[in-house]
Amino acid sequence: MFSRIAPIQTMADGTIKQINPFSGTEVWTVPGRGNRPLTQPKADTKILEPHDHTTFCAFCSERVFETPPEKSRISEGKIFRVRPEQLDGSADFRRVPNLFEIVTYDYWRENYGYTMDADSAQWMNKYLDSDLGREHVMKTVQAKRRAAGQNPDVEEAALLKQGEAFFGGGHDVIIGRRHFRDDAETSDELASAGTLSADEHADLIRFTIDSMADLYRRNRYAQYVAVFQNWLKPAGASFDHLHKQLVAIDDRGVAAQNEIRRLRENPNMYNEWAVDYASARNLVIAENDHAVCFAGFGHRYPTLEVFSKSATPEPWLQSPEEVRAMSDLLHACHAAAGPDVPCNEEWHHKPIGLDIPMPWRVMIKWRVSTLAGFEGGTKIYLNTLSPWDVRDRVVPRLYELRDQGHIRGLRIAEECKVERNSLRYNPLLG
Repeated sequence: MFSRIAPIQTMADGTIKQINPFSGTEVWTVPGRGNRPLTQPKADTKILEPHDHTTFCAFCSERVFETPPEKSRISEGKIFRVRPEQLDGSADFRRVPNLFEIVTYDYWRENYGYTMDADSAQWMNKYLDSDLGREHVMKTVQAKRRAAGQNPDVEEAALLKQGEAFFGGGHDVIIGRRHFRDDAETSDELASAGTLSADEHADLIRFTIDSMADLYRRNRYAQYVAVFQNWLKPAGASFDHLHKQLVAIDDRGVAAQNEIRRLRENPNMYNEWAVDYASARNLVIAENDHAVCFAGFGHRYPTLEVFSKSATPEPWLQSPEEVRAMSDLLHACHAAAGPDVPCNEEWHHKPIGLDIPMPWRVMIKWRVSTLAGFEGGTKIYLNTLSPWDVRDRVVPRLYELRDQGHIRGLRIAEECKVERNSLRYNPLLG
């Protein structure tokens, strides 16, 4: 595969050289550089007023009309839509269009002749039939134009035409109800994925999967739906308010194509080069019956990798038990890191239409270092924490969280079985 015999090589001085078996990314961990704290001292922390819990940013629950019209929401485990007159901040999670799309509605329309599906068009017409809904759409378009340096005072027909993107577009944001923890007294006590209860996090994951499937279903030109979560500004978040993003795209990307090529050469590579290799190097952190987590290797940032063991590659076709297992592991990873560590959550799944299976897996990358000139010149990336450093930071915290009852259903470290070829996506394994 590569000139190096194994993905991880430890040098005599303790330098750990890593090659990502799927991307080919080269990473070094140099002794001593990982002793720095993962978080920075808080700046501009303020005492919260009662209204701050619901009005602190544009994603907050009493400012729902500052985001585009909802596509759906989930409350008490039920996914549904509400009319403009019913729009409020009571939903556990809300799905709204991104005001500034990565791949725009016009992109699909002008490049593919895409037209909004009948259900979305009907919902748009119902929304605009309401005076409140019509005002919401127009004011949101005006705010978008104003932010882009464009004249907001254009004819109503032009505003409503631009507003079509809110109903037929393919870049959505899933927003949590809380900005701060319920018991927060200061502005640094944020509500993160890890501060949710296990049940709340399960609703977030199920809602995200439902939204992913919905984007595929409504746009036949979408080759892939990218799902990610940016937590805190160093990880690219516009607001320090829990949210995920989904973007329908018309390309799998060069990295994905290269990974698919390797997968054709070795259909069992996710077992051999990921979970089984991690197990052999004592990097497995936790598992349950349907998912496994290990400290990743060959990543630019310290990474936790969570793999579904399911034989079903598509997340939206997996059983409720399989989805819940992935959610419980992801929730535990976020809780163990804590709300002060900036991170990206990246989802990877089998692209629609691909004729070969691959497992659903999620990477949680701690954004605790900054790329600099050495990396740019050599394409060798310095990761301040080795995979074993990551493991040793997470495992003790998982035991504490389990004892507290905050995380559920996990086997931790030495308790893990990690049977060989535990990922069942490969039908050749029977």
